[in-house]
Amino acid sequence: MIRADRGGGLALRYVVATAVTVVFLFPIYWLAIISFKTPDEIFAYPPVWWPESIQWANYAVLFMDGDAVTVWNSLVIASVSTVCAMILGTMCAYSIARFRTGGNLFSDWVLSNRMIPPIVIVFPVFLLYVRLGWVDTYVGLIVLYTAFNLPYVIWMMRGYIQDIPLELEESALVDGCTRWQVFRKVVWPMARGGLFATAVFTFVFAWNEFIFALVLTRSNVTTFPVQVTHYFGGQSNFWAKIAAMSMLGTIPIFIAVALLQRFLVRGISLGAVKG
Repeated sequence: MIRADRGGGLALRYVVATAVTVVFLFPIYWLAIISFKTPDEIFAYPPVWWPESIQWANYAVLFMDGDAVTVWNSLVIASVSTVCAMILGTMCAYSIARFRTGGNLFSDWVLSNRMIPPIVIVFPVFLLYVRLGWVDTYVGLIVLYTAFNLPYVIWMMRGYIQDIPLELEESALVDGCTRWQVFRKVVWPMARGGLFATAVFTFVFAWNEFIFALVLTRSNVTTFPVQVTHYFGGQSNFWAKIAAMSMLGTIPIFIAVALLQRFLVRGISLGAVKG
């Protein structure tokens, strides 16, 4: 009887897990299917669940028109700004966690900067960038995304570093290691999971950012979220292009999460244990 109850419970969990997976994956499936449909199939009723023929032309036109380069722009800006934010943020977090830089309230003040709505500062930043000549440049968006995501990196890495026993670092110092050697040989291996998890989320924040990119770009470094809005017209919407571009913009995120999944799960788990 007990074994039958366990079997029934396991089957119920599989059914629930399958149902939840279907619900979450259906929007992605529908987006992908639209990107391969003809215009008649997109607006057909009842809906066409699978296109009669795969329309690769919806993707080809993005490359022929040069629109696909916006995905590359997003990749460069998000990657470089993530690396910069992780380097600066990790060093600052180590200083706060180990040397109490700024006192007890400094870390709270740092986090409060991440809460500022982008729309509040975007126009002062635009005026500043006009004077600096940084509008519609890689440097402009990279610097801005680095600054905007830095508080998140500092706050997250501060928590991961505080979880590392201080005695391990003190032992390494007694053995003759310098501070940089302590960081490389003790802190880095133990905080690596949290570091990669923070980097993934920082990359996603930069990848999805829209307001700054909309105001501060024109044509040279347009990012893919801004490019998608160009397909919404006053007379009609180009749904095939919207779906195709959205799928192109989704691929790098899937690859990043797939490659760092092991570190991502471990990093999130560390945060959960820390509370």
